[in-house]
Amino acid sequence: MKLLFLACLNPQTGNHTTAERIRSYIESAGHTCELRDAREFQSPADVVNLVSEHPKFEAALAIHLFKAGRLLMDIEIPFGVIFGGTDINEDVKVEQKRVVMEQVLLKARFAVAFTDKLKEEAELFLVSQSSKIYVQPQGIQTDVTEKFCWTEFLRSSGVRTEHVDELRVFLLVCGLRRVKDPLYLVEVFSKWHCENLLNVLVIIGPKIDPVLSAEVETVVKRTAGVFLAQERCQQELHAAMKRCFAVVNSSVSEGMSAAILEAIDLGVPVLARNIPGNAAVVQHEVTGLLYSSPQEFVHQSQRLLSDHELRERVVRNGKLYVEDRHGVKQERETYQRLVDALH
Repeated sequence: MKLLFLACLNPQTGNHTTAERIRSYIESAGHTCELRDAREFQSPADVVNLVSEHPKFEAALAIHLFKAGRLLMDIEIPFGVIFGGTDINEDVKVEQKRVVMEQVLLKARFAVAFTDKLKEEAELFLVSQSSKIYVQPQGIQTDVTEKFCWTEFLRSSGVRTEHVDELRVFLLVCGLRRVKDPLYLVEVFSKWHCENLLNVLVIIGPKIDPVLSAEVETVVKRTAGVFLAQERCQQELHAAMKRCFAVVNSSVSEGMSAAILEAIDLGVPVLARNIPGNAAVVQHEVTGLLYSSPQEFVHQSQRLLSDHELRERVVRNGKLYVEDRHGVKQERETYQRLVDALH
């Protein structure tokens, strides 16, 4: 079977990684899967034209009900959708988008939510048969390159110090866009850094929103203790995550953060903003730490610094949790079964 797969493919983003992983599952089951960036298409008519080309596509798949799913509305072939997170958490608040997403969900053969909470939200805000929505947590694979120099990474990010090994580097991994709220902790972290110069915050991720990216660059330049790193390939990013003191998430909304799960898999403590998508993955004081304000972030960070037993516990429990709930075997079997059903 030849399958069209639409997703927003910003390089070095969790969305891109997820799409590539799912495509590999589909192709390993013997299908042909063409992954295309949803932003290539202006309207559903463009996708209708593509689907009618030879050899014809026989089915389709999309990540994100609005950004990609709406483009499948007029095709005559069966399709499935995967919730992105912002579609259910944010876009449903806009009536115009909600109506479109409802139509997509009604027409789709199946939908996949990463968490039970996301499924509940979809059922609450969108008309659909509950039996159509499957819950499948993200599968996680980490790969650390051996050709990575921590000192060079810090230096290239603007961190100048003789005491590299003594630094406590908090790594905020996120694409620079509003929903990730990359400046949320900057002011309070800078104050904390001035109290102890060994605490530094490094923000790393692709520049997705040009206006916000420029704002982040400006703010970081004038803020002590906060730095902006150039985005890296996934292997290098994982190497940086493995070397840092903790991985940070400050998002306003998440479906399921791949960066959080990757950090946990790498044995690195996670400090995540207390929102539903994060709380579905991070159980406070069990698999990581949650915070609800910048001030509480500092408080939880201080606990992580002073309480070695707490740090070891969340790392140990987190590793077990990822192995149990986020293995790729179950994820692969789920997507292969759902795609086979589109035949």
